[in-house]
Amino acid sequence: MKGLFTKIAAALTAVIAAAGVFAFGGCTAKGGGIEIALICAAAGSNDNGYNQTAVNGLKSMADKYGYKTKVVEIGSDLTAGKAIEQMAAAGAKLIFSLEYDFDALIKGVGGQEPLAKRYPGTTFVVFNADPNRNGDGSVIHKNVISVLFNVHEASYLAGYLSVLVNENAAALFDSATHSLNLSGNRSIGFIGGTASDGIYVFSAGYMSGISRAVADLELGAGVRYDYYENNSAGFVDMQAGQTFAKGVYDKGGNIVFACAGNVGAGVTTKASDSKRFGIEVDANKDGDRPGYVLTSVLKNTDVPVKGITEAYRDGTLGRFANLAYYDLASGATGITDLAAAGAAVKQSGLAKWAQIKDKVADIAAKIADGTIKVYDCQRNGYAGFEARQAELIPNVNRISK
Repeated sequence: MKGLFTKIAAALTAVIAAAGVFAFGGCTAKGGGIEIALICAAAGSNDNGYNQTAVNGLKSMADKYGYKTKVVEIGSDLTAGKAIEQMAAAGAKLIFSLEYDFDALIKGVGGQEPLAKRYPGTTFVVFNADPNRNGDGSVIHKNVISVLFNVHEASYLAGYLSVLVNENAAALFDSATHSLNLSGNRSIGFIGGTASDGIYVFSAGYMSGISRAVADLELGAGVRYDYYENNSAGFVDMQAGQTFAKGVYDKGGNIVFACAGNVGAGVTTKASDSKRFGIEVDANKDGDRPGYVLTSVLKNTDVPVKGITEAYRDGTLGRFANLAYYDLASGATGITDLAAAGAAVKQSGLAKWAQIKDKVADIAAKIADGTIKVYDCQRNGYAGFEARQAELIPNVNRISK
């Protein structure tokens, strides 16, 4: 009999693994069912960034309060919409969905009513867009919360930093450790996972910071940075990141910003191999390739996961008014402390490095107090940014790859 139970347990484990679902946490006061669920985006729960940070935040809430939670991996056989429906049908009362796919939840698909309407007792939390609006701006479903990160501001800082580092590369880094192009070729790259406002918000902020730094440094009339961009790399293929980064480096560029999940690991691998720089996203990945990741633009998804779960527990979800913004001051976004890159600066460059860090901190303060306003594609749409390019990024020459 013991052998039979062992076989049954093994079979159940295999079924759960095949479904891409795993759970942690104890039973809740409301019973043994799932209470809080998290749907991962395509890159998966072990992406060392966007998904994994959220999973860790949810686990901390399960450990703290004993909630029974479940994390779901989507794939070719399980869309985000189907995963959300499964968790709502299973009784989950709070569902976080990290995938950029909102139709089933907000509009309904296949002739069915929207999931938000079908499960009014569940609160749904979506990220990186505010799809829960009518044309007049009114809220469609009262039980949907949209989470937006002010990553355009953090990306602006990364862009500003990139120019300061590029223009002072010879003073900062030893040629034995960094094979940087010092010929005056001003090229920078950006690779994004998909052509959506959730990616454009990074790129637009990054370009804006680059353009501002060129102006502040007074590099001369007509000086512009060539900006090589690819916004359709997906989020999985490391080779795509390596290939793109090589193309930028071959054109004389020293820095490539990757906003594409695991594709970014390919960029930083090529940066290390080439002794140049990559910029990563979501989590602090500066230590992945020490000295060759200039910084990481942070999107700490654990911050809203924990904050919204606390509000759920306290019965205060209404305070979000269906939209939660997380800015530089919240700790959910920003850039890293630059310690890893700073450790690679040669002794004679430390004073200049300190000046660069102080200048970036000053720009951050001006963003925080409203002196510098950064265009937000999440709020205002990418089309608006494109229409105002001449005004917003006059010192950037965009080149699609």
